Amino acid sequence: VQLQASGGGLVQAGGSLRLSCTASGRTPTMHHMAWAWFRQAPGKEREFVAAIARTSSATVYADSVKGRFTISRDNAKSTVYLQMNSLKSEDTAVYYCAASARVITSSLRLNNAYSNWGQGTLVTVSS
Repeated sequence: VQLQASGGGLVQAGGSLRLSCTASGRTPTMHHMAWAWFRQAPGKEREFVAAIARTSSATVYADSVKGRFTISRDNAKSTVYLQMNSLKSEDTAVYYCAASARVITSSLRLNNAYSNWGQGTLVTVSS
């Protein structure tokens, strides 16, 4: 499975961006995969942002983005989105998408639970 992330860019604080992550290659049925977004700011470790579970499509968010970011999926397009609103300077990071057919709900926030990763897309929020 190859993941292609896109949609990053430069935006002013308070603005919005929508990231996309599209799967290609030998992919399991979309709704059988859990998806997540992680981010890594300069000098910091990669951190969890949001995830959407397999089949149930339940979602979980980091406290720092809850109420501002929304993760969603379009199974027909093999694509997952991260809608980011009310962006803050501290949201500046490289954002990575990840997917796996084997992630259980209790592990959605874990970096090492995902076997497939996109290349990252840079989001820069200017204050």
